[in-house]
Amino acid sequence: MSGAVLSVRLVFGFAPCVIFHVEYLVEGHGSGVGVTSAARVKLAARVTPLGAAVLALLAERPMHPYQMFSVLMERRQDRLVKIRAGSLYHTVERLARDGLLEVTGTERAGARPERTMYALADAGTVALEDWVRRTMSEPEPEFPRFPLALAEAHNLSVDTVVGLLTEYLQIVETDIDAYRTAIEQLQKLPLPEAHWLEIDYLLAQRSAERDWIATTLKRLQSKDLPWPK
Repeated sequence: MSGAVLSVRLVFGFAPCVIFHVEYLVEGHGSGVGVTSAARVKLAARVTPLGAAVLALLAERPMHPYQMFSVLMERRQDRLVKIRAGSLYHTVERLARDGLLEVTGTERAGARPERTMYALADAGTVALEDWVRRTMSEPEPEFPRFPLALAEAHNLSVDTVVGLLTEYLQIVETDIDAYRTAIEQLQKLPLPEAHWLEIDYLLAQRSAERDWIATTLKRLQSKDLPWPK
């Protein structure tokens, strides 16, 4: 790896002298060419969801952080990851410090302060590709709270559950309308559908949730679904 140094850290298990794995930390800037598979895994593991969104944007073209924020919001990426201006700037600085981004210069628009332009480094391309591969092939459990609430809903009366599910259904329908509006807006942009496929996925997911809740409400109201309270 040109211009970068791999430092090694041994991670031990509870039993004496048992090494669970070796972590490779990339220090400094440099190309992703020649990075070992273990180092590639480590690079991807260090990338947060917001970091992946930033890397993906810079894979299109160099940008400054404010531009990144604007594009992410325009594309409704805030539906996928929490986006705050401060956290985005911090993420950009960390990615640059890890050698995944490169500073290409500055630009000034009118009387506004100079803005630092960033581009994707070779190591950033490696990290982005491996992050996508790892996330798509090894999904991590997200432990959403709603299924847990459903599991314990039998502790409430059926009338209470019907009321709560009715309220939740309204929220889901609002989200569905928002996704449909987002798709209509995205279709007007010079942006291939492959770049916002996740919105269609979320719409389908939320639509399936709406159908399940509506069916369950009908079963509860008709007493087709027996309830202990």
